[in-house]
Amino acid sequence: MKKLLQVIAFCFLALFGCKVNYSMTGASVSPDIKTVNIRYFTKTAALGPPSLSQTFTERLKQKFINETNLNIVGTSADLTFEGAIVSYSITPQAIQSNETAARNRLSITVNVKFTNLKDEKQNFETTFTRFADYPSSSNLVAVENELITDINDQLITDIFNKAIINW
Repeated sequence: MKKLLQVIAFCFLALFGCKVNYSMTGASVSPDIKTVNIRYFTKTAALGPPSLSQTFTERLKQKFINETNLNIVGTSADLTFEGAIVSYSITPQAIQSNETAARNRLSITVNVKFTNLKDEKQNFETTFTRFADYPSSSNLVAVENELITDINDQLITDIFNKAIINW
């Protein structure tokens, strides 16, 4: 009987004695972190659509809603993101022999300040830049929304990875 109780106790400890945080995204947030504040990212870039700041900020919030269990709050929080969209530019790429560009590149740069109240060693202020190319024969107005969506997704993944996954 004593041996049976030892086996049961061992099984109980093996099953419930350890806690493993598992995430499909790789996002492993410390259990003492409960809230995140994502402040409005202003657009200081001279170019770009007026809705760029709103779109970026909302997509960043959506990333945290979808991939973490953190509560988004409007005031002080365990984690805070703030910053600005500092550059929106279009540059020619793949110059051809007739001195025209075969492709153009839309680039967006975001300056991000991240504050972690629970672990100040994680704090950072970094500039992230991403781009997408499109054929020069395409009108920017026709492809701009799709390009911005793609670039925002890349930027947000970079920010999320640096802050949460510590890449």
